[in-house]
Amino acid sequence: MFNNKGGVGKTTLTCNLASHFAKKHKQRVLVVDCDPQCNATQLIMGLDFAADLYWNPKTRSPYTTISDILQPIEDGDANIIEKINPIPYNINRFGVSLIAGHPRLSIIEDKLSEAWSQLLSGDLGGIRKSNWNTNLSDKVKNDFDFVFYDLGPSLGSINRSVLIGCDYFVTPMGSDIFSILGVRNIATWLDSWISYYENGIQLCEKQTPERIKQYKVPETLSIKTGYLGYTIQQYITKTRDGVRRATKAYEEIIQVVPDEVYNSLKSFSDENFQKEDFKLGDVPHLYSLIPLGQSSASPILDLTGSDGLVGPQFKQLEQYQQWIDFITTRIQENLNMKSEII
Repeated sequence: MFNNKGGVGKTTLTCNLASHFAKKHKQRVLVVDCDPQCNATQLIMGLDFAADLYWNPKTRSPYTTISDILQPIEDGDANIIEKINPIPYNINRFGVSLIAGHPRLSIIEDKLSEAWSQLLSGDLGGIRKSNWNTNLSDKVKNDFDFVFYDLGPSLGSINRSVLIGCDYFVTPMGSDIFSILGVRNIATWLDSWISYYENGIQLCEKQTPERIKQYKVPETLSIKTGYLGYTIQQYITKTRDGVRRATKAYEEIIQVVPDEVYNSLKSFSDENFQKEDFKLGDVPHLYSLIPLGQSSASPILDLTGSDGLVGPQFKQLEQYQQWIDFITTRIQENLNMKSEII
């Protein structure tokens, strides 16, 4: 789930969709928190767990964080750690396994940026370091059906290296002009670095023939044709006599989103995808349900009266059920379309 625009509910969407795939669709799901702010970790595990994990260095957690995974690269190696031990699905309410985020990821970003510079010159070590997530995906592929990544809004080396190892991406959007500009930025950014990546691979092959095959380094990236679509977070509207009153400025932006997304990101999907295939659904404004889910470390669908759910919130919960069912179905439809094409 990725957009250059912040504040569009990426973490909430990522974690709750991951939970829905795990609980309703009985999938083995891993969430990887790749945002240095660690919001997904706090949402899934709760603030007390996060405080103990990050604040008390004397307590060594038995679980793997994203910082642990990248520690060898920070130390100058081209590999990630050998043994991956995610937080298990049965000790959180989301029902997903989790590789916790870590604020130290911001420091490691410098190493990833350095590795990218090496990749551009065809250096095998730089290529391997930049493919750390390809390596991680290979290590966990037999244990999980889906891996969801929560990313920050940066167009920097962290997110680039994550996307190198991903098969698909989705763009959560708000009903504002900055979400559109964010999509345009993504298109320009992706087109640029994917081209640079392929050039680096070709240089490496000329300099050290056959070597990259020893390390399972992809010559062509799945993400190059992995765009699945977008969601739009609804804006807050006023009602009169129970009827929603649209706001002209927001509605005008929403009307142009399909064309903007299609024109910007169509080239990163399969050629058989049509404009209407990209809209995965609208995300309703959830008002107090989001902070309630955060304080309870619970997926929104599992909130109950004991978590503080009251009155009209139960109606909001019913609407949320319909929304998340719809988006999950649309994602699966696009995945199936992609699978049939492949």
